[in-house]
Amino acid sequence: MQAQTLNMEKLGVVAFDWDNTLSLNRDVLVKSVDKVLAEYGLPKWEVVKNKRNPDLSFRDNFPLIFGDRYIEAYDQYCAYYRYLAPSMVHAPAKATELLYSLRKKGKKIVLVTNKDRNLLEFELPLLYEPNSFDNIVCGHEAPKDKPNPQQLEFAVQNFVTDISSENVWMVGDSPMDSKCALAAGAKAIRIGTSIWNDEEAQDARIEYFSNFNEFYYRYFGVEK
Repeated sequence: MQAQTLNMEKLGVVAFDWDNTLSLNRDVLVKSVDKVLAEYGLPKWEVVKNKRNPDLSFRDNFPLIFGDRYIEAYDQYCAYYRYLAPSMVHAPAKATELLYSLRKKGKKIVLVTNKDRNLLEFELPLLYEPNSFDNIVCGHEAPKDKPNPQQLEFAVQNFVTDISSENVWMVGDSPMDSKCALAAGAKAIRIGTSIWNDEEAQDARIEYFSNFNEFYYRYFGVEK
């Protein structure tokens, strides 16, 4: 697909997803949930993920997988995640530089994630300075989560009056992120591939990048 051209002149806010976007943490997610699944006598995540609803967050899929024991299962998952994350999560190449470049250009940076607040606040300092973001909205904090546009609208409401594809970009790895962006009227930018391989046919309204490195060098760098 022919690459589009993004103009930053009118850009006010860039919203980022977290899991598999600013944090490359898929291996932590899978290893942690596999440990819990084993304790409940269930198959590994690669099998049971077929039960999930792709329009729900990872946490909100736990009732579909663990039934009425989902609360205790999620608590166990969080304990494993906190134990494993410090040695396993990492930021994408050029993500830190990209955030710095946006800040230098006077753009607002927000984090829009369905991850729960407790886990996000544990993980974020492992990779970035907490003051890297002008606002952070986690799961269940807006009226509705992604892919509903209300989460993005809630996150940027103090920075822009009306969302458009010129003044708000939404950067994420999944169809969920792009659906949220397009429904809100923002520019949808896709980095890499979905954390759970929930891919669909490419959409001309979305700009696709193979990784952060490509995104950074197209708009902020000098050469690849």
